[in-house]
Amino acid sequence: MADLNAISLALQKGDRNAVVQLVKGALDEKIAPEDILEKGLIAGMSVIGEKFKKNEVYVPEVLIAARAMHGGMDVLAPMLAKAGVQPVGRVVIGTVKGDLHDIGKNLVGMMLKGGGFEVHDLGTDVAADKFLEAARKTGKCVLAMSALLTTTMPQMAEVIRVLKAAGVKGVKTLIGGAPVTQKFADEIGADGYAPDAASAVDKAKELIAQ
Repeated sequence: MADLNAISLALQKGDRNAVVQLVKGALDEKIAPEDILEKGLIAGMSVIGEKFKKNEVYVPEVLIAARAMHGGMDVLAPMLAKAGVQPVGRVVIGTVKGDLHDIGKNLVGMMLKGGGFEVHDLGTDVAADKFLEAARKTGKCVLAMSALLTTTMPQMAEVIRVLKAAGVKGVKTLIGGAPVTQKFADEIGADGYAPDAASAVDKAKELIAQ
């Protein structure tokens, strides 16, 4: 068990090399891949997420921790697949049409991966029909949309309108971004709103469970 805590601590420090070596070591000791994921990598990212919410760490620390987590996941992913371990849920994420901002979206994507989600990133300037196509292809998922400009926020409403018109089932919508509010989410009929990357993980888990 000490090994798994060491993975979590190395991840929180953003020490990618240490995380990779510790994950390999844990696998050599025949520790179950899902335990390494849950009690090592996800545990570490959860601490970072909580600290980020409280402004105890900032974007650079989160990015470095996420890079360390990806290093561990590269080693672990084939073993998880072999063991038939399923992701917590699936998320399709993108910045809406007309908006090219991606730092916030990328941060949310990293935190979601750190929370055990399978993430499909559509990039920036994503049109409503592209979101629809990805949601159909992915099946049951959370569709996460980001906007940093007030002028592109109406595109979120358009995506929700297109999804409803197409009658897509099993898709929950989650929105966020600097100008976005809970009030706006309620107005356009989004299923969830997240004010920051760490909250997005909690909200996505909540929506998947519904």
